[in-house]
Amino acid sequence: MAQAGKGKLNFRCPACFMRDLDIDMFYDGDKKEYYCLRCCYTGSEADVQQKNRMARFRYRAMAKRFERFDQR
Repeated sequence: MAQAGKGKLNFRCPACFMRDLDIDMFYDGDKKEYYCLRCCYTGSEADVQQKNRMARFRYRAMAKRFERFDQR
């Protein structure tokens, strides 16, 4: 099977990323949209960037270590 050409930037699939899968999206130049080979997600560049920002906002503290919690 022929491999699809990647776009100018590597974007993560937002649907797969929410399930802790790091899958790069491919670019379809004819339709001018990005698509994921693993799931059925397709979207424009603006849509993919907006959903990736939302995922980064949700998981922004994932790498932090919390040692103390305020008990009130």
